[in-house]
Amino acid sequence: MTEPSASPSSWGFTPIRVGRRIQHFRQVDSTNNVAHHHAHDPANDGLIIVADVQTAGRGRLGRSWSSPPEDGILMSLVLFPPDPLRRPALLTILSAVAVCQTIQDTTGLNAAIKWPNDVYLRGKKVCGILVEQSCGPGEPAAIIGIGLNVNTRAEVFAAAGLDQAGSLAMFHPQPLDRQDVFARLVACLDEAYGQALQGDLTDLEARWRWHSGLLGRQVQLTARGETHTGRLLDLGFDGILIVGDQGEHLGFAPEVVTELKPLEQ
Repeated sequence: MTEPSASPSSWGFTPIRVGRRIQHFRQVDSTNNVAHHHAHDPANDGLIIVADVQTAGRGRLGRSWSSPPEDGILMSLVLFPPDPLRRPALLTILSAVAVCQTIQDTTGLNAAIKWPNDVYLRGKKVCGILVEQSCGPGEPAAIIGIGLNVNTRAEVFAAAGLDQAGSLAMFHPQPLDRQDVFARLVACLDEAYGQALQGDLTDLEARWRWHSGLLGRQVQLTARGETHTGRLLDLGFDGILIVGDQGEHLGFAPEVVTELKPLEQ
């Protein structure tokens, strides 16, 4: 692991909460692993670990996450949120909304949130999010890992057999400045988290609904090992509601929903 460097000002922004401190590494095994080492001190609230290379990046359910060197954004955020905001589902959606805003701001394109932790652009997965809880002593912390493919070429994904993967540059006329995208992402995360801290979840929920593109559609939902089909009535931090095939209303806490997808693409 290389020595960390950088300050927020060197990345071109002045954050309020998220990114007040940044540690930039040339190479790490996993930015989430490094972040966990800093998750026992509340003074590290808002700390970002960012790396050019990950040798053992991971995603949801223990899956690996790989990205070519210096082609994407590999980062983890340490937060000490108040009790109402410690829910992994809420932090995941908050982060996904911020990623979608970043993509809109840097490319002019609208991205889609795919439950529970992916962001897609024109049918290709461009971002994965992994929220973990610290398990050490002291005040509970949350670690938000974000991997965003920025400039990876389509042929690189094809050679790796990653047919569903994509990058921002694949849908943009020229490569993007990775530092500019990172700065915008941190600003969007800072804004979204600030809203949540003020108790304003209404806007985040509305943006989640819009970027999901599923309201009113026939969906397949899996929760607690059981699969249900029906029309999606609502997406919210208080619950996901569908009308089943027999007209029954079914509600689920977001934390128990492991799959939510349209029946027809």
